[in-house]
Amino acid sequence: MIKKDTETEEVIKQAAKRLFFVEGRFNATTQEIADAAGVNRTLLNYYFRSRNKLFDLVLLDARMHFKKKMKFVFQSDLSFREKVEQFIGIYLSEAIAYPYLETYMVARMNEKLEKNEFDQEHEEHAHNDINKFFEVIKKEMDKGTITRMNPVHFVWNLVSLLSFPIVMKPMYKRLMNLSDEE
Repeated sequence: MIKKDTETEEVIKQAAKRLFFVEGRFNATTQEIADAAGVNRTLLNYYFRSRNKLFDLVLLDARMHFKKKMKFVFQSDLSFREKVEQFIGIYLSEAIAYPYLETYMVARMNEKLEKNEFDQEHEEHAHNDINKFFEVIKKEMDKGTITRMNPVHFVWNLVSLLSFPIVMKPMYKRLMNLSDEE
């Protein structure tokens, strides 16, 4: 049996991540991914079996990377304001690095909702993390540092203000004839 080379596997994953989430090429073929990674297509199939399995693995890696960063922020001893500032910084840096990740995640989540295929364990961890943040938000509201509202609305507004411009960037660039810098 041939021993898998983790370096080659990582090169393929990084190439796929670049094609999918940086360039927005969700329909990239296994040949295009292999070409971007500088390997032959048989190697890609050997490591990942299919394009969809590779796509799922790359998405999971990206989500876990983001979640790990967020968990660090939310479990830190930072003040509420510093936590929100860190959240914004991490969110924006990830969105700039992978501008099509959110678009894909929303599409994939809707697909999984239709098929009822959500990872229950992952969902429970996500609920625990967000519920802890809701508690922090409630405490800040009790102190009077932020306007009293449903904590869900606070998070929803925060994430909406961050994600909407990123998700809509391609359309706004075209409609308004804007450059990336603008």
